[in-house]
Amino acid sequence: MTTYHFTGIKGSGMSSLAQILHDVGHTVQGSDKAEYFFTEKPLHERGIAVYEFEQAQLTSEMVVIAGNAYPDHHPELEKARQAGAKIMRYHTFLGDYMSRFTSVAVTGAHGKTSTTGLLSHVLNVYSPTSYLIGDGTGNGLADAENFVFEACEYRRHFLAYHPDYAVMTNIDFDHPDYFTSKEDVFNAFQEMAVQVNKAIFACGDDDDLLRITASVPVIYYGLNSGNDFQATAIEKTPLGTSFDVVIRDEFYHRFHIPMYGDHTIQNALAVISLCHFEGIPPEAVAEGLSTFGGVKRRFTETLKEQRVLIDDYAHHPTEITATIQSARQKYPEKEVIAVFQPHTFSRTAKFLDEFAESLGQADTVYLCEIFASAREAEGELTIHDLQKLIPTSKILVENNVTPLLDHPTAVYLFMGAGDVQKFQAAFEKLLN
Repeated sequence: MTTYHFTGIKGSGMSSLAQILHDVGHTVQGSDKAEYFFTEKPLHERGIAVYEFEQAQLTSEMVVIAGNAYPDHHPELEKARQAGAKIMRYHTFLGDYMSRFTSVAVTGAHGKTSTTGLLSHVLNVYSPTSYLIGDGTGNGLADAENFVFEACEYRRHFLAYHPDYAVMTNIDFDHPDYFTSKEDVFNAFQEMAVQVNKAIFACGDDDDLLRITASVPVIYYGLNSGNDFQATAIEKTPLGTSFDVVIRDEFYHRFHIPMYGDHTIQNALAVISLCHFEGIPPEAVAEGLSTFGGVKRRFTETLKEQRVLIDDYAHHPTEITATIQSARQKYPEKEVIAVFQPHTFSRTAKFLDEFAESLGQADTVYLCEIFASAREAEGELTIHDLQKLIPTSKILVENNVTPLLDHPTAVYLFMGAGDVQKFQAAFEKLLN
């Protein structure tokens, strides 16, 4: 078996891929920054060696998989070249790997991770499925028939993939450090569409996805009439969501999901439509949907007496709105507190007004300093620029989260793609 070394192994996709390769019998190791990331926990549980950058031994027999956050001139990649190791970018390696299976790429501006997790769970009820989820979760099966993976549009990385199927959840303007406009994002998805081999399952509630053209069938799902797969007779309760599915206006089956918000119905419809195309009985699909436990950092709940603490990856205004909607469905009587850490200066600057509008749907807002990513270390604006647009908001710092105690029976939404978990951890420590 080949030895794989991951440069940037704590990246969400990188960690997941490392887990998969380990699970199917390869020797895996990697390196990254010294600071702790939640994505490294499953690596340690598997006994995968994780080094600080430049501390690992690299040899010519290794394949070095390079994370997309690190440039070609990164010192460790230079060291790998000198050692004679083969170097492959993450997305290039993944594009080669998936060709061994019936592959499903799940892509979209929002909902990729949740849909990937849900689809892999449901498929696994019926046939062995390996999966790569963007929350740092990967699972490899030696007898896998299917491979479900999250395909990111950033820098058009998903164009390295030629999957059998693609799920497209939505198109929205994000990653303003790379994309120039929403139309630029659409063009990337259109390029992806022509690379799909069997069928595309797209959310027909999204006007931009209705413009997608491909040489394979494009099957639409959604809440609106006119979709091939439509959810009707929707019932929302604090216990979850139930709905009928009609296929081109004919009743198919009734389903229940232990999830909240319209976006979760759409995600479930994506799974239902693909499974129907593959000939999987609706009873098996219903079983999988009803037993799904969620993915990491997507509405992940911790109960502290009468307080509910929720960790969520929401870092775009659309995602914040969806998370608040979910909280209000499950906890209609509770005050909703938003604790938000913006992710990257360019995104914060581009969507400053939209962030203020979406966060304004919470009852109270606490703002944390902007998280600087590996690819964008600094910027001109500060969290105070956002605070000016939400006059009632307050600034929260990690070493003093006592203001959060003012809400003894609330649901707290800790939202962000950086390290907002440290604020939740500090609050939990205070409560304990």
